[in-house]
Amino acid sequence: MPKFQTTQAAMSIDIEDWFQVENLKSIVARDTWDERELRVEANTDRMLALMDEHNVKSTCFILGWVAEKCPQLIKRIADAGHEIASHGYGHDLIYNLSQDEFREDMKRGIGIVEDISGAKIKGYRAPSFSITDWSIDILQELGLTYDSSAFPTVAHDRYGKLEGMDSGNPIVEIRPGFHEVCVSVLQVGKKGVPWAGGGYFRLFPYPLFKWGVKRILKADQPYIFYIHPWEVDPGQPKMQGLKRSHKFRHYNNLNKCTDRFDNLLGSFDWRPIGEFLEEHLANQASSQASSNQS
Repeated sequence: MPKFQTTQAAMSIDIEDWFQVENLKSIVARDTWDERELRVEANTDRMLALMDEHNVKSTCFILGWVAEKCPQLIKRIADAGHEIASHGYGHDLIYNLSQDEFREDMKRGIGIVEDISGAKIKGYRAPSFSITDWSIDILQELGLTYDSSAFPTVAHDRYGKLEGMDSGNPIVEIRPGFHEVCVSVLQVGKKGVPWAGGGYFRLFPYPLFKWGVKRILKADQPYIFYIHPWEVDPGQPKMQGLKRSHKFRHYNNLNKCTDRFDNLLGSFDWRPIGEFLEEHLANQASSQASSNQS
């Protein structure tokens, strides 16, 4: 299968387990996590094997709680050459935390993952994309250089919102030296449709989803994809008592996701977000220098 040739497609995985997602929080209390079956290690290993088959490197946004429980997994991710990034520690929505609580969550999560992996973390993704303007200041304070949580032009009941992200530019320097790398949106008329992965990857018919990815790339826009290890695990526990909408969001088409992920890996040239951002900034600087000379 010939690949769609591009330098603008970035692959990312949010490393968290099935019971930590927002859709299950109404029935899975935080103080019961230690009692739950850990499935993240086997699921992530399956994804690492698929990426290795396709020679794909990704950005792994790792939850500190998972790193504590599965340190060898984090070492395998780093040893395989994937970019190590942060997903915080406890998977709390940012806008439900105070600034001090968020800062402590980040310090704990970053410290654990850096100690295990030996990597210096530069990137972050907020749980359920719950990014806020004040959290950007804290991320920069802690030494990070980019975030990839914003869905520009999209309204969603959980997503956060950043000022200055409505321009349509998917990469924005929102603080001096700190960039927002937006999660991908497909413009359909005046409406922005989330097209970056996750539940949307499972909800839409796969040929339609793949068409949308190509449309974004053909418009010379970067494409940022995300997925979770629990999404390639149709055998995970089926929790009872969920709201119908939450049940649908979480369990829809889990049985199809591994094959779709495998196909997607082989259909495009992928790279980690950090590598893509560095090249984008270098090209931007080169263009600016050429413009100044002319």
